[in-house]
Amino acid sequence: MRSTLLSLCMLGGALAARPFLNEPDTGFDEYFADLATGELPPLDKLVGLPDFDAAARRHLPAMNYTYYRNGAAGEWSYRNNLEAYNRYRLKPRTMVDITGIESTLPTTILGHNFSAPFFITPCARGGYGNVDGEKGLVEGAADGDILYMPSLYASLTIEEITAFKKDGQVTFQQVYLDSNDTATQSIFDRAKAADAKAIVFTIDSAADGNRHRAARYGVGSADSAYTVITWDLYDHLTTMTDLPIILKGIQTVEDAQEAVRHGVPAIYLSNHGGRQIDGARSPLEVAIEIRDKAPEVFAQTEVYADGGVRYGADVVKLLALGVRAVGVGRPFMYANVYGTEGVSRAIELLKHEIAIDAANAGVADLKRIDPNIVDWTPNWASA
Repeated sequence: MRSTLLSLCMLGGALAARPFLNEPDTGFDEYFADLATGELPPLDKLVGLPDFDAAARRHLPAMNYTYYRNGAAGEWSYRNNLEAYNRYRLKPRTMVDITGIESTLPTTILGHNFSAPFFITPCARGGYGNVDGEKGLVEGAADGDILYMPSLYASLTIEEITAFKKDGQVTFQQVYLDSNDTATQSIFDRAKAADAKAIVFTIDSAADGNRHRAARYGVGSADSAYTVITWDLYDHLTTMTDLPIILKGIQTVEDAQEAVRHGVPAIYLSNHGGRQIDGARSPLEVAIEIRDKAPEVFAQTEVYADGGVRYGADVVKLLALGVRAVGVGRPFMYANVYGTEGVSRAIELLKHEIAIDAANAGVADLKRIDPNIVDWTPNWASA
């Protein structure tokens, strides 16, 4: 009995330091135990994307952190996004010349060149993390030469974000749209004037997200209406702009195939970070389904995916399935607490992790990954 009580006490202490069970334990709390409440750790001491989450949680007001962190209902989908990667284990090959792996990091996204196969996914309200709003995200993306997709509901306007772009910097504009053509045309015109190279139409939020954690802090979705989002609407939207329209929020192989039939130039596998409907599969699981049932989709249109990416190996697994580029959201919002320098460091850390994880898996070229480096049979004991 005494040992059981001691174990429970130790667990309670651990939860006080790491209140969310899905968090990694890599020594962050012990290493920064002497930091004053609210103080940010030195940026150069952060060693991976999860560190930015831990730093932001200790620094930001609870309401601000909750806005970024929350998920739908009991947050199963949020946790599953993170945990799904560990159910599919790597089968590293050895005796492979991997010395050129870093040279294979660059990729193209809709024909535009970038230095790495990941991008900053649309996330709203950068001002909850930094008084300069999305400035650090724009500038950090430029410094790291990766794609940034600003959210329509960013703290800064489309025009204010554009003012921070470097000459020649490529961005895509995320949008929420309905059947109001006047409002839609205005958004399209503003995106075009801002030199956005594509529209990212979020289609997985036809109704308000059921976000219990967010509701406690008054930071839930402000959209309580039901929105008409159909294939007929998509076809109509393509007549209103000459920008390519990417569909963000594809969650089944059937919808991926339907997108191909409608000539969609790129699809984006996403469950909205687990924020819309609890119980939805992770984008990794959707990518596995597409690879299993309709692998031709990866050749017929560009496929992007996000959801729970925290490590280089997560990116490698998605690339192995045929995903062209991987979206990362919350970690960059946490990194933006440090501003441009934080976002730039997060980009460099993830680039390095992708290269070394691929190399240690025996991958010589990130554009030619043998899917068999992963055991695609789920190991539920790792969940």
